[in-house]
Amino acid sequence: MNNTAIFDSSDEPLSSSVCLEEGRGSPFSLETITITKAEHIELKAQAGYWKAQAGLYKAKFEKAAQDILVLEAKVKDLQQRLFGKKTEKQSTPASEKDGTEAPSTRKRGQQPGSQGHGRTPRPNLPVLAITQDLPESAKCCQRCGLPHQAKPALDETSEVIEVEVSAHVRRYKRTAYVRNAACHCPDTPMIITPPPPPRLLPKSPYGVSFWSEAMLAKFHYGQPIHRYCQDLHDRGLPVSPGTVASGLQSLLPLFTPVYEALYQKQMTERLFFNDETRWEVFEAIEGKVGWRWYLWLTRSASVIYYVIDPSRSAAVPGAHFKGLSQDRVIIVCDRYSAYKKLARLLPIILLAFCWAHVRRDFLNAGKAFAELADWAVTIKKHIGTLYHLNKQRLLHWNPERPLTEQNAEFSQHHQSLQQALNKLHQHATDLVADSDKADAALSKAARNQQRKICQSLLTHWPGLMVFVLHPEVPMDNNLGENSLRGPVTGRKNYYGSGSILSAQLAAMLFSILQTLGLWGINPRQWLTDYLTACAENGGRAPEDLAPYLPWFNPRLLPTKASQSIHSRAPPPPSGAEVDTTGLTLH
Repeated sequence: MNNTAIFDSSDEPLSSSVCLEEGRGSPFSLETITITKAEHIELKAQAGYWKAQAGLYKAKFEKAAQDILVLEAKVKDLQQRLFGKKTEKQSTPASEKDGTEAPSTRKRGQQPGSQGHGRTPRPNLPVLAITQDLPESAKCCQRCGLPHQAKPALDETSEVIEVEVSAHVRRYKRTAYVRNAACHCPDTPMIITPPPPPRLLPKSPYGVSFWSEAMLAKFHYGQPIHRYCQDLHDRGLPVSPGTVASGLQSLLPLFTPVYEALYQKQMTERLFFNDETRWEVFEAIEGKVGWRWYLWLTRSASVIYYVIDPSRSAAVPGAHFKGLSQDRVIIVCDRYSAYKKLARLLPIILLAFCWAHVRRDFLNAGKAFAELADWAVTIKKHIGTLYHLNKQRLLHWNPERPLTEQNAEFSQHHQSLQQALNKLHQHATDLVADSDKADAALSKAARNQQRKICQSLLTHWPGLMVFVLHPEVPMDNNLGENSLRGPVTGRKNYYGSGSILSAQLAAMLFSILQTLGLWGINPRQWLTDYLTACAENGGRAPEDLAPYLPWFNPRLLPTKASQSIHSRAPPPPSGAEVDTTGLTLH
């Protein structure tokens, strides 16, 4: 049967209140409506359809809300990278502010009244003696006219340090001689003069000091060529930037033998620090779109070596480490996939991953998701404990003995370090495997980020544990990243290189100048000596490079040999106690 409804004369349905007032039937809640089975099935299908649609849109809404949280976290991260402070320091979270510690009123720097270090000694600085005397009118008494008597024992001495740099021309006058009229020897020329002064570049008016200062300005101090030329112009020597650029490229063959010697030396070592950074080269090459190249760094105990290449693939470090002469080497690096592929292709390579990058993962998560801030700070403190324990362990480490034969102090700190590492590993494992371990108050996006970071920690755990069995390996790649500061400063100032040749020269001189700094050698003096030898050799590199390589010529070293590489740990906060047993992870 069809549904039954009550209508008035206007064909409009009556409300339940009207029905009750007029006594014309019961309210709708008490009425029975009879429909066909087909209509019932149709209504149930429609109800199920719209219920499914509601659930679908609800799921889409929830997913959109989570996506918004993720995007907001990305925005925070990008804002921090672009506009934030270039430091990992952050304010104390609210959970740690108990109000018991008053803010420090100590000013930065040396405190008033503290003992100073005195004036810096400069024994190698030449002294130009200048005698100041009284004018003749002041050498006698202005009343009686009697002359004053000199008293050398009471002479006073004052020192003023000056730096005078001036461009000048050295005009060499070569005395000429003619052959004696009575000399008829066929091998004797008619006119005899001294040889002309040696030049690095044929017919170039610029000497060794000019090119040494140009190289130091650009590749050691990060100064653009046009700014260096402006400095010369202010000193009365106008020089075109193109003249300097073309001259530097012409000098590239002089440094190639030294560059190759650095590579041969580095391939004999066992511990390396690797990193890479972008480098613009404004020269088009076939098959490459854009100007982005990459400057690859490999640092060892004796050599800092750079390679410029258009690719960021594993083929670049693979080609570099083909010349290894050791049966086992360790590379400290970040988690870039090219290094992982390199380790798979060369089994003699063992990767040691950087704990500073792991620490940064947790800090970035705390900055992106406010609900993860306290957790990130807790993990950061635990990683700081790992640094502290490793530092204490190294104080008692004897490199000549294996780990099983170290003294009791080393063994104690070594065991504490392993326990702290196991605690962090277990904490990450619980968060990845067991969702019940997670904080129920966390949003889904924050929980996913937490699980992602912990999964990355567990994936790279074998590489993060290398420093435990090899105490000579630092916990981080700070030495490698610090070496890139000079090139990055230059990249910001002169925007990379204008050609492939200039990029290759940059890689060579970065390698040479930083290696000299690693050995404590004055780069200005080394460049002067080396380029002078090249000029005296007719503008070619000297045949014997041993006098210019520090591991062959100890006289190059000022006071000490090559600096060894040690693990460094960040100092604990002032006034804070360090938990040597590890922190509780919640």
